[in-house]
Amino acid sequence: MAVDPSRKPRKPDVARGAKTSRSPWREQAESYFIHHRKVARDSASRLWQTPVASLMTWTVMGVALALPVALLLLLTSLQGVSSGWESGARVTAYMSLDANLEQTRKLADEIGADGRVAELELIDRDRALAEFRASSGLDDALDYLEENPLPHTLLITPEESARTADGVASLLMFIESMEGVERVQVDLGWLQRLNAMTDLLARAVWALAILLAAAVVLVIGNTVRLSIESRRDEILVAKLVGGTDGFVRRPFLYTGAWFGLGGGVVAWILLQLSLWWLSGPIERLAGLYSSDFSLSGLSFDGVFALIIAAMLLGWLGAWIAVKRHLDDIEPGEIAGG
Repeated sequence: MAVDPSRKPRKPDVARGAKTSRSPWREQAESYFIHHRKVARDSASRLWQTPVASLMTWTVMGVALALPVALLLLLTSLQGVSSGWESGARVTAYMSLDANLEQTRKLADEIGADGRVAELELIDRDRALAEFRASSGLDDALDYLEENPLPHTLLITPEESARTADGVASLLMFIESMEGVERVQVDLGWLQRLNAMTDLLARAVWALAILLAAAVVLVIGNTVRLSIESRRDEILVAKLVGGTDGFVRRPFLYTGAWFGLGGGVVAWILLQLSLWWLSGPIERLAGLYSSDFSLSGLSFDGVFALIIAAMLLGWLGAWIAVKRHLDDIEPGEIAGG
């Protein structure tokens, strides 16, 4: 047989062999994801086939998730208001009656040079008496005074970085230690009590959130357990034909995740309805106290985090139920029956 000299010899099909060697892995990965997609779709369709039971479970989850989130939003709003009150804190230093104006000015320059002080205003005793006379309407009574009973006063506004309870307390100690200062006044006691109550409420909210999260896990676990019992024969057949634990477990984990997704959406809807219902009365109440307090809702990131947390709780509840009850179902039950 004649060989055509112009025909080039065929190179070894190395690339094709490598592609062939990789294809089983690719096919296995594609099969894995296809099965996951099918199981997720089947799990969702099973929930839609029992809409009343699914809606009840979603509602229970939504209420349990919405309550701590609503309290956390309320705490965030309160902390924002208290920080605004802290920023307006002003320290008033009263000089002793024997301190003259020149001594007071030197002291004011020394205090004003401190980095924690943003503004300082000196009100001498004559100006203070004139303002008191104008505002009190006690001109005749004040005329009987032999001397001015009011001291020189310093109005001190802290720097922004020092406008906290601790920062103002530190500035207070610095001013009280100076010679000639009789008394220093700042109305921070109520604010410190408010912050202490807010911290206590925050811990109580987190404790409540943990308890309700545990309740959500138990509810999902019980629901998935009932689903496992109703599909016992299907699980036995799957194990008889060689189904792995992961294969058998997968539909129930997706069921828990779908329950969590629905519960997270219901929780968000409940939060929006609650904010809409309460926003009007809260704004009117805040207006009576000349406050700009308002309830802040969840941001887009907050909604996303809420839904992801709900899905994780649903998945965890399903995993606990599957781990506890699925191992008890063995193919030997058929032979024993």
